[in-house]
Amino acid sequence: MKKFGFIAAVIAIIAFAGCASSGGGGGKGASAEDGEPPFVVDLSTLSQYSTLEGDKVGENLGSKMRNVDPFTKSWDGFLIVFPDNFVDVSKYTRVTIVLKYFNEAGEELRGEDSMGQLNFITDLNGDWRGPGMGPGPNTPLKEMNIGGYSGTVNKDRGVRHGCKTAPKGMVIQRAQMGPAYIELANMVWHNGNYESK
Repeated sequence: MKKFGFIAAVIAIIAFAGCASSGGGGGKGASAEDGEPPFVVDLSTLSQYSTLEGDKVGENLGSKMRNVDPFTKSWDGFLIVFPDNFVDVSKYTRVTIVLKYFNEAGEELRGEDSMGQLNFITDLNGDWRGPGMGPGPNTPLKEMNIGGYSGTVNKDRGVRHGCKTAPKGMVIQRAQMGPAYIELANMVWHNGNYESK
């Protein structure tokens, strides 16, 4: 009888631990607003801007979601500015973002760790880079290794975004193994209910 009680207690602990850990892992865990349909961002509504010394917004380069000039050094990047009427991100718990990488000849490269990263920016007049690892006060989402083995933001499940209000922009950067060009290919806000076609 004692053995049965011990086994029942172990099963209860395992079941509780599984429920407690389901929010950030794999699978299609539901949220309170799981019924909200995913919002696939129309990338033509976003704008790329040049950047000035000290992380200041430069001129509008249009809606091309790929750096104009090839990157030449690690941590080169470009700025994407979101429209003022951007989606109400408070309806969504997760975001999926896909980047594509290209060499100087324009040939697409396979995404790998240490190729690219991105930061969401809450205030374009504040810090764009954030801490070395993880989010910061003005950078609620900082994702590295996009498209690589360790990256998760580019998967259907996406990542929790940490934004209390819609971000004003996003910096996309080349990392150490850097490609010459990076392109923002897809952005979807969802509640764990997105599946790419």
